[in-house]
Amino acid sequence: MLWIENMKMALLAIRINKMRSFLTMLGIIIGISAVISIVSIGDSMRGVIADQFKNIGVNRAMIYVSFVDDRRESDLFTLDELEKVKDAFPKEIVAIDPSSSEDAELTRGRKTIQVALEGVPGNYSDVQPLDMVDGRMINAGDLAAGRNYVVLKKETAIELFGKAQASGETIRAEVSGEPSELTVVGVYEKEATPMDALFMGSTPVAYVPYTSLVSTGDYFFALNFYIAEDIDYNVFKSQVVGLISRMKNRTADQISYNSAQEEMSMADNIMQGMSLAVGAIAAISLLVGGIGIMNIMLVSVTERTREIGIRKALGARTRDILIQFLTESALLSAAGGLIGTLLGIGFVMIGGAVAKIDVVIDPMVVLIAVAFSAMVGVLFGILPASKAAKADPIDALRYE
Repeated sequence: MLWIENMKMALLAIRINKMRSFLTMLGIIIGISAVISIVSIGDSMRGVIADQFKNIGVNRAMIYVSFVDDRRESDLFTLDELEKVKDAFPKEIVAIDPSSSEDAELTRGRKTIQVALEGVPGNYSDVQPLDMVDGRMINAGDLAAGRNYVVLKKETAIELFGKAQASGETIRAEVSGEPSELTVVGVYEKEATPMDALFMGSTPVAYVPYTSLVSTGDYFFALNFYIAEDIDYNVFKSQVVGLISRMKNRTADQISYNSAQEEMSMADNIMQGMSLAVGAIAAISLLVGGIGIMNIMLVSVTERTREIGIRKALGARTRDILIQFLTESALLSAAGGLIGTLLGIGFVMIGGAVAKIDVVIDPMVVLIAVAFSAMVGVLFGILPASKAAKADPIDALRYE
């Protein structure tokens, strides 16, 4: 078949000029590998960010009175107001707490560890499941009774007690300068990622009932809650902002509502935009590679003028010559695209292994990259192929 013959001739021409063919493909190789690497890194980072938001709760939201000039004590919340908000949205709000946390020192014997005590609701395990290696999580009974219970991270328990099975042990704690004694009821495990320090901080987190940190009569800055998945997000946001504005005698624009869902969407859009923008810049190198292919093919046409003349004299049609050189150009570009794809995937896989993150490689991006590289070869090969096809056989035979 004709196309098989053209492929053989193209491969022969490439094999005869190995170094020149490789240098011709180099621009395509660099361009394709750069595009795939950048897009894949962007997609991988989007996945990492999504995982981090899952750790803090995708359905998590926080509401508070914005910082205004006429700030007053009534802008803060009390536990009674927390209960009113909870009762107003029994279906929409799955869990709610005063967004309380304190830096604390935990002491056992001569060992002291700095931790971040986070106050959680009694059904925290329903909205933020943890991998428990010993004991249990804080429950509603602990919250109602105001028990001084704590759930430690595995590494913290090992450092304090020399073991992960620390349920029932007691430790001394100093919170805001006040000493207290906490009983360990559970130990959880969480695999650290390179992004944890950025999103969650490096201080280990220990969980306590939020009533251990906030008492009746205390004021706190914000309400932290988890909303149900099957509700209209925008309607709920409008309703809860309206309730707080009336409760605090403030206008709706003076109420700040921040949700993990909004922040995740914003971060995802930024990462996607950056990935596309940098990928588009990297794709410019494909055009440079295409120009390189066109230059080399023009040189190849000049070098093979007598060959073209002989083929035409033997009955080759103009279309046959055109297809021959287009095939060679497309093959060079496609080979460069394939090598670039393998290199790009290799770079991303190695980088992901070093950074210990899950790598995301979109098969569609790979397919488009290889197809685009072949298309570049065809487009930039049209001029040289056309020049070869239009060559006069008599003049070509006379060419030295």
